[in-house]
Parts: sequence; C-alpha cells; structure tokens
Amino acid sequence: MRTHVVDHPLVTHKLTTLRDERTDSPTFRALTDELVALLAYEATRDVRVAPVEITTPVAPTTGVRLASPKPLVVPILRAGLGMLDGMMRLLPTAEVGFLGMVRNEQTLEASTYAERLPDDLSGRQCYVLDPMLATGGTLAAAIRFLVDRGADHITAICLLTAPEGCARLEQELADLDVPVTVVTAAMDERLNEKGYIVPGLGDAGDRLYGLAG
Repeated sequence: MRTHVVDHPLVTHKLTTLRDERTDSPTFRALTDELVALLAYEATRDVRVAPVEITTPVAPTTGVRLASPKPLVVPILRAGLGMLDGMMRLLPTAEVGFLGMVRNEQTLEASTYAERLPDDLSGRQCYVLDPMLATGGTLAAAIRFLVDRGADHITAICLLTAPEGCARLEQELADLDVPVTVVTAAMDERLNEKGYIVPGLGDAGDRLYGLAG
C-alpha cells in the first residue's frame, strides 16, 4: 500500500478552514468540493488511458483518452457523497457506484448496509471517496468488497488520515494482490479514545449535512 500526502499550500489553506469549528455547513461543503478536486488531480496520475488520433486546426496528432472500462468512482455513504462533485468535475465520464457502510461506535467495526455497484468489476480502476481514514476498518472493508468483485486497482481519496488507520489498512489488505494507494490532504497525529482523528475536523458527515440522519 502507498500513502501520498499532497503537500501544496492551497490544500493546506482549504484544509485549515475545514478544521475550524466556526466553519458552517455550506462553507464546509464548498471547500470540500474544492479540496477534493485538488486531491483528485494527484490521485488520477495513474488513470489508464489509450492513444487516440485527432486533427487539430493545424495538423493531425496523437493524444490520449480514458481507456475502457471506464474508471469507477465509489463514495462511501453518507459522508463520501460530499466528495463526489469535486471528483466528477475532474472525471466527468467516469461511472459512479455507491457503497453504504456504517461503523459500530462500540466495536469500531464496519458493516455494509447498502450497495449499488456492478456485479463484475474485472479490470476496473476504482476511486473510493471517504473523508476520514480513522481506525481504517470502514475503508479496509470497502476495498476488500471491491476487490472481491474483481477490481484490480484501488485509489482511496481521504481528506484526513491517522497513522493508526493507515497501519491497520496496510495490515488488513496485505494479502491482496491489488495495488492500493491512499491520497490525502494530511496525516494527523493520532486517534483519541473514541476513534476520532486528532486534531482532525470532527465528524465529516455531521459537518457536511448537519446532525440529522
């Protein structure tokens, strides 16, 4: 597994405002959208392309286009939905699947409660959207779910990560013969006793959408 922390002043600037407890939900959503677009730029460096012949107003030339099968973007519900627009702005022709996972706050284990994905993901590059890589259980379960369906290349895009979550992810996915990359805006200090990232930004879902649901 490879972890890539995007070191860019615009990323840090936007993340700082996201962390601020005074930032309201509309602003939080807008900044998340902008930040994900920046992270997605880095996350798609290995997206598969195929050559294509075109003609410019001056001369014929060879370029590239996204290869088939198209990349699949998979937000983890519900907080991952807040990252979808920023990702699709960069990859408008990608397909979108949905994976609903919930973490038990006592055991910190993740379980799947809903999914809308192709039955066969053979040969697909998947981009998983999950704002917080905290304990790592949810993301590990999501990645394994996609690989079990045939996905052969996984990139996870996270606003924040914790060292404990990255370590658990690497441990739980060690047996998979599939490249996994985590692209994030920051590696924070640690988890607290409740499994929240410190200093973090709180509960991403609540800050995106409010406390209901």
